[in-house]
Amino acid sequence: MGTAINLDTNFVNDARTHAKVESRSAPKQIEHWAIIGRIAEENPELNYAQIKNILLGLQESKDGKTEVYKRGSL
Repeated sequence: MGTAINLDTNFVNDARTHAKVESRSAPKQIEHWAIIGRIAEENPELNYAQIKNILLGLQESKDGKTEVYKRGSL
């Protein structure tokens, strides 16, 4: 269930622009930014690319797109 909140019009317009590029709705874009922001605040040592790759890896794992690691010999 969603919650209605008031946001700055310019911010929402920026979200709409980014949402179109990312093929998501403006509310989902704002939610995405909120998730990234929360992770960044909790993990200041991580940059955006690292956060994005961690989230991608977690989603790939949920989607079953993982492989068993086989230790190679050197």
